[in-house]
Amino acid sequence: MCSVKTKMISRKLIERLEQLHPKIIDLSLDRLNNLLNALDNPQKRLPPIIHVAGTNGKGSTIAILRSIQNAAGLSIHAYTSPHLVHLNERFIIAGKEITEKSLIQTLTECENANAGAEITFFEIITAAGLLAFSRIKADLLLLEVGLGGRFDATNVVSNPILSIITPISLDHQQYLGDTLEKIAYEKAGILKEKRPAIIGQQGPEALKVIKLKAEETGSPLFIFQRDWNITETKSAIKFEVEGSTSYFEKPNLKGIHQIQNAGIAIAATHYLKEVLPIKNGSIDQGLLTVKWPARLQKINEGPLINILPTNVELWIDGGHNQNASLLIAHTIRNWKIKNPCLSIHMVFGCLSNRETKALLQPFINIIDLVQTVKIPEQANSASRELVAHTAKSMGFRANPADTVTKAIKNIISLSAGKRLILIYGSLYLSGSVLADNS
Repeated sequence: MCSVKTKMISRKLIERLEQLHPKIIDLSLDRLNNLLNALDNPQKRLPPIIHVAGTNGKGSTIAILRSIQNAAGLSIHAYTSPHLVHLNERFIIAGKEITEKSLIQTLTECENANAGAEITFFEIITAAGLLAFSRIKADLLLLEVGLGGRFDATNVVSNPILSIITPISLDHQQYLGDTLEKIAYEKAGILKEKRPAIIGQQGPEALKVIKLKAEETGSPLFIFQRDWNITETKSAIKFEVEGSTSYFEKPNLKGIHQIQNAGIAIAATHYLKEVLPIKNGSIDQGLLTVKWPARLQKINEGPLINILPTNVELWIDGGHNQNASLLIAHTIRNWKIKNPCLSIHMVFGCLSNRETKALLQPFINIIDLVQTVKIPEQANSASRELVAHTAKSMGFRANPADTVTKAIKNIISLSAGKRLILIYGSLYLSGSVLADNS
C-alpha cells in the first residue's frame, strides 16, 4: 500500500504531464517517436505483442485473453485504457498491477527525457508503459489501442505476432471520421506487413475497408463467420474453426456481447497455438475466472449495498456509445423477459460530448425510472438537469439527483417489488462510484 506522500507526488507528477498537452492537434506519431528515441527505443525490446483495436470490446477481449493465458501459466504484460480509479490499473507487469513507486519512477524518467516538449498525456504514459514492459521479461504483451489505430500512440510497435480488430461502430467521430468506412480505415491502421489478424463481427462497410488494408499489408485475416464462429448454447459456448467444433464454459462476464469477445479471444488462442500452445482446460478456467470491472458488474458489497433493501440488485456498466447501449439493453431486455416482475431503473451520467439520446434510446420500454447525475470531478460532465429534460422528452420518467447515493435512494422510495438498478453512461461515472463504494 502506498503512502499519502507517494500519492501526493503521483498527483503532482500527473498534473505536470497533463500541462504538456499540445495546443494544436497533430495527427502523427512524431512527438512520441522523439521521446522513445530519447529513451533508447524501448518499443524495440518488448515481448511478443497482441495489438487490439476496435470500438467496443477491446478491454473485455484483453481481459479474457489475459485470464486464459494466466490459467495456462504464462507471464503476461497488459496495457489498457482508461483506468477506473487509479492510473496504475492501465499497466499490468508480469501479471500484477504496477506499483505506485515504479510508476512514479518510470513517469519521471519519461518526463525528464521529454525535456518539456509538447506531448499528450496518453502519449507520455504509453511511453512509460513501453519502458516498463521492456525491462521485465514476459511471454506476451497485450496492447490496447487508445483511440483509432493508425495514429494511436500504441501504433509505434512494428511487429505484433497478432492483431485483433473487435466490432467497429460510430464513436469519436470528431477525430476518426463520420462514417463507418472512415473509422474502419483508422482502426485497420494497426495491421502490419504479413502479420495475421483476428477480425470480430463487422458491418459490410467496415469489413470491406479492413480487407482492402489487409491486401496492402499482406496480412492474413481470420474473420468471424468466415473462418471461425462462436455461438451460445444452453450450457456452453460453441467454437467452430477449420472444420472442428469445441465447447467451452461461458465467460464469467455478463452480457450477450461477451460471447463474441470470448470468441475473439479463443480464436486468437487457436491461431497462435504453434507459438503459444494452450490447452482447452486453461481456456475453460480463464473464461470462468475472468474479471473486468464496470462491464455489467454486479455490486455485492460496500456503502451503496448497505442502503439497498434485500430485493434490490445494483449493477454498473461504463457503456460510452450507442452500440454499447444496444448491447447492454439487449441483455437487460432478456433479463426482464425471463423475470416479468422485475422492474429496472437507471442512474445515468455522461460527458457533454456524448449524444444523450443515442445512449438512452435503446433502453426505451426497458427502464422504468431514470435518475440523472453529474459525474464527480469532471468539468465536461453533462448537466444532470439537461440530461433529465432530454430523457423526459424521449418518454422516460426522469429526474435529476445531486449524487449517485441520492439517486439510488430516490429510486427506492419511488418504486416497489423486485428491482434492478443499473448505474450507466460513462466509465468516468463508473470509476467514481467504484472508488466511493470501496
